[in-house]
Amino acid sequence: MKKFIAAIGSILTFISCSSPIKETVTAEQRNTMNIKSIYDFKALALNGSEFNFSDLKGKKIMIVNTASKCGLTPQYKILEEVYNKYKDQDFVIVGFPANNFMGQEPGSNEEIAEFCALNYGVSFPMMEKISVKGDDINPLYKYLTSKELNGNSESEVTWNFQKYLINKEGFLEKVISPRTQPNDPEVIAWIEQ
Repeated sequence: MKKFIAAIGSILTFISCSSPIKETVTAEQRNTMNIKSIYDFKALALNGSEFNFSDLKGKKIMIVNTASKCGLTPQYKILEEVYNKYKDQDFVIVGFPANNFMGQEPGSNEEIAEFCALNYGVSFPMMEKISVKGDDINPLYKYLTSKELNGNSESEVTWNFQKYLINKEGFLEKVISPRTQPNDPEVIAWIEQ
């Protein structure tokens, strides 16, 4: 019995020390599984105009849900700095105001636009206020949070300023925690690679 337990312990140690195999979905598998790309989506900008994600083909995209009255709201400043530094290098940030967390985005689209411009000089595209979770979740966020739809990972938006990183082919590549700053080395390395 001791030999059996020792053998099991050795196997578990080997498994835990082995590097994990990352599941990647090939283009062929995406077609078979009917996985959409971000380019299949449209949204409405804060000014009411249509925003077509297919216009961003060939760019890396950071999608972030935002709020004006959150402890993380100062991330707007860092988002703007990152956007300005990399916007000419096939990178864009798209913000989605959402009031899903403790009513921290109570304003109208017009009030949100004014707040972003006056307080943080936001120049990256900002969409109209949506829901990022719950029964009324926006279809884009349903896609971002469902592995069945995005082919990469299952997630839940846990708070304001969660970041979704989309590669140049239009597919979800990483989900970044709300508390992780937009200029975190992991994010910058992803932008620059």
